[in-house]
Amino acid sequence: RVFAQWAVGLLIRHYQCQSELNSFLWTIKRDPPSYFYGTIHVPYTRVWDYIPENSKQAFQESNIVYFELDLTDPYTISALTSCQLLPQGENLQDVLPRDIYRRLKRHLEYVKLMMPSWMTPDQRGKGLYADYLFNAIAGNWERKRPVWVMLMVNSLTEADIKTRGVPVLDLYLAQEAERMRKRTGAVEKVEEQCHPLNGLNFSQVIFALNQTLLQQESLRAGSVQVPYTTEDLIRHYNCGDLNSVIFNQDTSQVPNFNNVTLPPSEQVTAQEIESYFRQELIYKRNERMGKRVKALLEEQPDRSFFFAFGAGQSV
Repeated sequence: RVFAQWAVGLLIRHYQCQSELNSFLWTIKRDPPSYFYGTIHVPYTRVWDYIPENSKQAFQESNIVYFELDLTDPYTISALTSCQLLPQGENLQDVLPRDIYRRLKRHLEYVKLMMPSWMTPDQRGKGLYADYLFNAIAGNWERKRPVWVMLMVNSLTEADIKTRGVPVLDLYLAQEAERMRKRTGAVEKVEEQCHPLNGLNFSQVIFALNQTLLQQESLRAGSVQVPYTTEDLIRHYNCGDLNSVIFNQDTSQVPNFNNVTLPPSEQVTAQEIESYFRQELIYKRNERMGKRVKALLEEQPDRSFFFAFGAGQSV
């Protein structure tokens, strides 16, 4: 009976979501039609059943599928890795203030210690082990630029670790497009996603890394709660909530440092960082991607395109 009540509750929530749905699919009206679709950087299995049939049909019927980056291309992955590294011969210990380096090392030791308990039975059943996963995510951390270490620390949480091992929605769609023998492409180069992050000045990067460590240390101590979780993000996406501020966070993949408890001088730094990222990772990217999409549509008026970009980028 308890299971039946749970199942009925799940169905009701599912249909409530579906009935209130704003689809993340936009149609470009031409003959044949083309489409924009807003994706999300979470395991596809968490959202696939909630994606409306018209979106899946549009994907199947399109001739050509374009993504932000080509995640199935080995060059993309190696270029992303290279762009995150410090210049040859430099290590984080050489560039970070001693106190921040010490706290960072301590936090990563804590994560490594906790990771086996964070992993799910399903992950272990697929042969995914904590040591392997930690090394895959953080194994080369002493060679990374501080801004990429900050992003790494921000994502090394229990909730994030539990999602590893299943393709995120973008990658799953790319794999499906390949399986269906569709033509695929990317509207961005790796450098265009990478260079804005490397463009923060040193004092801004140190501020951002310090704030990220402070938040993680507070979470470990139980003195604060995460402002929003991956579960919140998934719920808003599954209910088609286009207006949620959460999507801006997911798309930029950059934590929000604008905190009312900061002293005024640090609030200014936080606002400068937020403004910089919004300009570089949202506005300028939208304009650049828009021009390339327009050119593709004009060059091939007889083809049906499916453009799959991060939902916050599409809004």
